[in-house]
This record gives sequence, structure tokens and C-alpha cells, in this order.
Amino acid sequence: MMPLPPFRQVWQTALMLVFGALGGLAASYLHLPMPWMLGGLVSSAVMVLGWTPPFLRDYGFPMPFRTAFVALIGVMIGTQVTAELLSLAGDLVWTMAGLMVFIVLAHAGNVLIFRRIGGYDRATAFYSGTPGGLMESIVMGEGAGADARILTAQQFLRIIVVITLLPLGLSLWLGEPVGSAAGLSAASDKGPVTPLTLVLICVAAGLGLWGGRIGRLPAAQLSGPMILAALATVTGVLDLHLPVWLIAAAQLVIGVSLGMRFKGANLALLRRCLSLSLISVGYMLVLGAAMSLALHQITGIQWLHLFISFAPGGVAEMSVVALSLAANPALVSLHHVARILMTVLELGVAARLMGLRRS
Repeated sequence: MMPLPPFRQVWQTALMLVFGALGGLAASYLHLPMPWMLGGLVSSAVMVLGWTPPFLRDYGFPMPFRTAFVALIGVMIGTQVTAELLSLAGDLVWTMAGLMVFIVLAHAGNVLIFRRIGGYDRATAFYSGTPGGLMESIVMGEGAGADARILTAQQFLRIIVVITLLPLGLSLWLGEPVGSAAGLSAASDKGPVTPLTLVLICVAAGLGLWGGRIGRLPAAQLSGPMILAALATVTGVLDLHLPVWLIAAAQLVIGVSLGMRFKGANLALLRRCLSLSLISVGYMLVLGAAMSLALHQITGIQWLHLFISFAPGGVAEMSVVALSLAANPALVSLHHVARILMTVLELGVAARLMGLRRS
């Protein structure tokens, strides 16, 4: 197939983002968690599942455009890393070790769930079962011969189920709204952002992305900007807190691009994937609760804060939940970023041991 003309791809992408924004507004009105990502995802998925207009038949979402906004999310996460984490250095040794154990047990249990209950082939079950590293799992899984439709559905349904049910469950348990339902945001609340700050944010995202790729970091589009922003924040060199509207735009772009990956799927497939995702997420939440209880006894860190740190959902939403509970958002963000990096590392090692090599 011939590549799309650039101008045509621009207006196709613009239309998809407008349609996704309508879904984001609806999700915001309903006070759903991560409304712009979830609304954009559902809107674009509905379009390609229920009604595929002619202008979308030869359309593919521009990945470089998406990568730029993922880098902005990396900058946002990096700004939440503060010097106060240094006081928890001794406890972090235990929690990080526990996180690695959680990743191995979660992945192994999920593979059994998808193989024995779902009947998936080895490659599809293996890459669908990772407790993090969504894009890395999809890319590596496609190269290893996994079913791309099932893999994409299972990976994003993992995030959707966690970021939807966990804040709702915590709201019912605590008797008050948490996360996006509480109207909180991981973005800046320091007033209007100046044009110079926006330029510095974009420069940090670009330099971090470049550095992450040069250094061959796992999830370079996220980890590179995150590390650079964290260094700038901790040292006090720059204040790069992102405005609310920029975070919403980044979530919208990521949501729409992921929703487009449901192209070619069907409702029967999604129903099957959702039922398996509920089992998988339930297993991981129980495992995370048990690990958090053990680590609470060792470190003294509150169980609920550790539980949020181990929940395999979105980094931004878990940080917002932490804020609403007066937890340490930097602690939560650090563990979720570490979960992604550790998962990518574990994924490569386990794939070689199982003979699932990238073709």
C-alpha cells in the first residue's frame, strides 16, 4: 500500500482527534478516571469497530506524532520526582525488590490464565500477560507472532479495568471520591504557564527522547524525558510542571492512537478479552495487596499507599489517586515507572528463556 499523502493524513488525524475530544468531554462530564485518554480511546474504537467510514480504510495514526506526546507524559512524571524520595532510600530497597517479585509472579500467573482459561497460543498469552510496558509488549509480541488484535485488546483492557475500577472501589471503600473523580490532576496548579515554560517543556521532551534513544533506554520515549525532567526538578534548575490542558491533550492523542488499534477486531473478541482481563486484573490486585501487606510490615509505609504503587494501571492516574489520599505521589510514580522498566527487562529475559524471539 502506498504511503498516505502528508496533508491527507493531517486532516484525517485532526478529524479523529476532534471525535476523540467529544468522547473526552463526555467522560469528563461523567467524572470517569483519565477522561481524555479513556474518552479518546472509546470514541476511536467505536468508530473503527461499529462504523468504519471510507476515509479511515487506508488510515494509520502517525506514530511520530504520538511519540511526541508520550514524551510530554514522561516530562510530567519526571516533575513528580522530588528530593524527599532520598529519605526513603532504605525502604526503597525492599519495595523495589518486592516489585520485581510481583512482576515475575504476575506475569507467570497471567500466562497461565490466558493459556488455560483463554486458550491463547504461547506467544499471545506470554505478551498479553505482562503487568506493564504496553507498547513494548505489543511491538515485541507482534514480532514474535502473537495475535496483534488479542494482544492489543488485552494490554489496554488491563489498564482500562485498573484505572476504572480501582478509583471507583477506593471511593466506595473510603466514602469519598478519589482520582479524576475528585477533580484532581497530576498537572500544574501554579497558574497560567508562560510561553517560555512551554518552550522549555518541549525542549526537555525532545532532548529526553533523543537521549533515551541514544542511550537505548527501555521505553525511551517515556524514560528519557522522565529522567531529564526529574534531574531538572530535583536540582532546582527548572520548574517544568505541565499545565492541565497539555496533559489532557497528551492523554487524548495517546487514547485515540490506541483506540485505532482495535481496527479489525469484533465485539465477540472484545467480550472474551474483557472477561479474561477481569480475571487477570483481579489476580494481580490480590497479589499486589498481599505484597503490600508484607512490605508494610517491613518498611512501615502505609499499606494503601503501597497498594496503589503496585496496582498495574496508568502512571498518571495512580499518581492522581495518591494525591487524593495525601500519599506521596513521587513514591507512587517512581514505583510505576520502575514497574514499566522492570517489566521490559523481565520480558526480554523471559522471552529468550522461552524461545520467543523477535522475528
